[in-house]
Amino acid sequence: MRILSCFILMKRGFIVFLLLSMLLSAYKSDELLLFFVPAHWPKPSYDFEKNPLSYEKVQLGRALFYDPILSKDNSISCASCHSQYTAFTHVDHALSHGISNKIGTRNAPALMNLAWSPIFMWDGAVNHLDMQALAPITHPSEMGEDFGNVLTKLQASNIYPKLFYKAFGDSVVTGEQTLKSISQFMLTLISANSKYDSVMRHQSTFTKQEFDGYKLFKKNCASCHTEPLFTNDAFENNGLAMDSTLKDIGRMKITKNPLDSLKFKVPTLRNLEFSLPYMHDGRFKRLTDVFKHYTEGIEHSPTLAKQLNQNIVLTANERVDLMAFLLTLTDKSFLFNPAFSYPKNILLP
Repeated sequence: MRILSCFILMKRGFIVFLLLSMLLSAYKSDELLLFFVPAHWPKPSYDFEKNPLSYEKVQLGRALFYDPILSKDNSISCASCHSQYTAFTHVDHALSHGISNKIGTRNAPALMNLAWSPIFMWDGAVNHLDMQALAPITHPSEMGEDFGNVLTKLQASNIYPKLFYKAFGDSVVTGEQTLKSISQFMLTLISANSKYDSVMRHQSTFTKQEFDGYKLFKKNCASCHTEPLFTNDAFENNGLAMDSTLKDIGRMKITKNPLDSLKFKVPTLRNLEFSLPYMHDGRFKRLTDVFKHYTEGIEHSPTLAKQLNQNIVLTANERVDLMAFLLTLTDKSFLFNPAFSYPKNILLP
């Protein structure tokens, strides 16, 4: 990996790779970069001191992420709804699919740059990454399993006692270590090598069309999709009408505050070329549908309409320019990094 400068911070037995300035032109296929903070990015929200990273723990979490043993009928894994090649989400259906052909209640969010997020799920129901995996594991329409039974299955397997011993020095499977290992793998899912990032590092330049789109983005979108993470991690009402089937009230379900009605967490726009369908309920299959909503369909949120001067006004050429910029957020070195793929060396017999 080509790197301009970096230093390694060693603290309490773990290593955090902090890159002050970097040239991420390629990932080595045999290298797992545990964690790095790209130059000019904010400080991560995750407290690494309470869950020190290690290669062995990350590999354990990676195996757990891809193993359907976490589900009640051993048919659904985390990766079933969070595929690497589609920005760790799913693209073949609007809502998550679970055991026994059950349908979940929301579109699976894309997973990346999670160390910078202080809260999770579309409604913010989970406030710590170490607890996030519990939600899909125990959801009756997703993995549908009792967590205690998960631990029993892991302990009885031929694989996991050995992996837990390598990671923690003890072959006894515990709930805390299971969840923290899954977190460790997810923490490594860093996307910071798109063309946009290359431009920000002064390694390349936007085309005129991309640059014009970038200016439109900063004018119309950046207040919620804030650079460099392209989310502000807030909950917003973006003017979508309530869905007719699920009648999802969003953040209000958690806070019970009427002011949070129909507010959902702002998703990152990184890799959105691959992360369709869009919105919390996956109602939009194409980016052009999203554009149409913001330019023609905002009518259910007076506050948002006022903020955006009613609808965003874009000409046909400006829509093309904006699309060109959004495509610069695709990070193929992230989407195809073998360090994030199915761990065949662990899970295949």
